Amino acid sequence: SESLCDRLSNPARPVFLLGDVPPAEGTPPHKCQEIANKFLSRSRVLAADGYIVYDIQDEPGRTDAERPFPFRRVMDSSGHASLLARSSGRDCVVYKCVADREFDGWLERARRTHGHSCVNLVGRASSKGEYQGPTISEAMARVAAADGMEFGCVCIAERHTVEAARARGRDYPTEHLNMVRKHRAGAGWFISQAVYDSSQTVRLLKDYAAVCRSEGLAPRKVVLTFAPVSRKKTMNFIKWLGVRVPEEAEAEILSAERPVDRSIGFLCDVLREILAECAGVGVPLGISCESVSIFKAEIDGVHELFRRLQCILLDSRGSPWKVSWVEVFPPANCEADEEESGEGA
Repeated sequence: SESLCDRLSNPARPVFLLGDVPPAEGTPPHKCQEIANKFLSRSRVLAADGYIVYDIQDEPGRTDAERPFPFRRVMDSSGHASLLARSSGRDCVVYKCVADREFDGWLERARRTHGHSCVNLVGRASSKGEYQGPTISEAMARVAAADGMEFGCVCIAERHTVEAARARGRDYPTEHLNMVRKHRAGAGWFISQAVYDSSQTVRLLKDYAAVCRSEGLAPRKVVLTFAPVSRKKTMNFIKWLGVRVPEEAEAEILSAERPVDRSIGFLCDVLREILAECAGVGVPLGISCESVSIFKAEIDGVHELFRRLQCILLDSRGSPWKVSWVEVFPPANCEADEEESGEGA
């Protein structure tokens, strides 16, 4: 069967991922397993190709605005991803921020100790200040040289606006060129930050497709990330993370009787708009869903959002589809029965 890296790299096949965050730093090993089991017991009913495990950083240089949620250090993304993979039979995309002086040791541990093959590299939070560790270009080269490892990168539509370009002294945004640079360096896919504004994502996908055509490149898959919101505090955090939420959308969601349901409906409409505007441009798409808080309504909302977005993307392909279940770890007595009867599966 296809590995998760194969599925991410395969332009003919959409991919569906579910995001998770490691437990707090210092969590005892038995508790880490309990947390992983709880996440998996809820998510196993979803037709996900695998999981994303995020590398959470404080990001003090991101903005001068106060962080809505206090920063809490979490455990290593690679270690938590190994628990999820071993307990579920599903591979993980492991996020890693390159601003780490121990990056090389982390990469070796992720590959050899934890058995990962899919890494998503994240650059430094800001060009200001001093950071330890490799640059994103150096990190890409190191992962590309590691045996059995493949990598993707993030893409940020909020950078791909005329306003963002002018703030950097440029006439036109250049995020599509950043994507091509990473593409040429070996990136096998891209994962967006949370999407709430379809127009920015449409512009980025179309410009990326155009420059790929002009340079004779086959566009890499872009996994679009979506996160439901049920309260103002979470909405403020989404915006603190750099996500642009149109004012009218924010007001519509937060004034609804059940904001989480309205945010799910709104995000489904966002995906439909992206699919309609980008039909035929040649950029393969995937879906990722995550909760940016531990609020129950938003965690529950992720599962409903995942199912609905998956249906929208699969239906847009114009061919019948179905979801099937598999037994990941057959009961021990199955092997004994097969040996006695001399029959295989």
